[in-house]
Amino acid sequence: MQIIWDLGKAMVNDIIARLPDPDLPYTTISSIVRILEKKGFVNYKSYGKTHEYYPVISKEEYRKYHIRNFVKKYFDSSYKNVVSFFAENKDISPEELKDIIELIESAKKS
Repeated sequence: MQIIWDLGKAMVNDIIARLPDPDLPYTTISSIVRILEKKGFVNYKSYGKTHEYYPVISKEEYRKYHIRNFVKKYFDSSYKNVVSFFAENKDISPEELKDIIELIESAKKS
């Protein structure tokens, strides 16, 4: 998705050219892009058998989609479980926790 956002529109070969490992098979990248299209993240314009893909979802919408699915799948749809996980593993500091609480309280007021 990042490459498609960066380019604005891209064909599979354009995407492959921007990948860190350009030796990935065309069919692999094409399959991934088709999955993105089926999920509604990209659309395409046809030029014969060739497709030019473009994003139909913003980075923010994409991020929200993946975060919600991540929390649902791995943390039983509980953001509390997410924060607890990071706190228990010492991946988040008490200062960051305080900042999170302030953000939540501020959002409730808006």
